[in-house]
Amino acid sequence: MTKLIAILNVIAWAGFWAFGYIALTSDDLTDSQLTIAAILAFAGLVTGVMAYMKLVRASEASGYAKGSSQLNTAARDRAQEEWGK
Repeated sequence: MTKLIAILNVIAWAGFWAFGYIALTSDDLTDSQLTIAAILAFAGLVTGVMAYMKLVRASEASGYAKGSSQLNTAARDRAQEEWGK
């Protein structure tokens, strides 16, 4: 499943860069073509970010990548209490 998500990630980022480039640099597009290129670029951005985050979570869960060093709830609450002092 992670290979499929990785392929989706590559395709999404390629779509983001391709359609974003078209939307920003083309001079002879109609308004509707420009809107569609911008929407496709945005869809590629959102899909690419979501797929990347799924890949990160999957690699941390499998032990392939080191987990993030987030604080647990008690440590975070303690740090919030001490922050304003």
